[in-house]
Amino acid sequence: MTMGRAPSIFKQTDVTRAIKAVVAAGLPVRRVKINTQGEIEVVTGEPLEQDSQVGMEENEWDRV
Repeated sequence: MTMGRAPSIFKQTDVTRAIKAVVAAGLPVRRVKINTQGEIEVVTGEPLEQDSQVGMEENEWDRV
């Protein structure tokens, strides 16, 4: 018996709608947080320098 994935708590369209609503309100999006219950939190404000560098470290596999 194979185990499948659990159903997703949120959909990408939910996140997209939330971000578009914030942008339409004229607010900059700093980041999006989704907790284990699937609650989507859009954090507003200008990105900090450190926020823009998250996940930007060079990966040795990027050159392969």
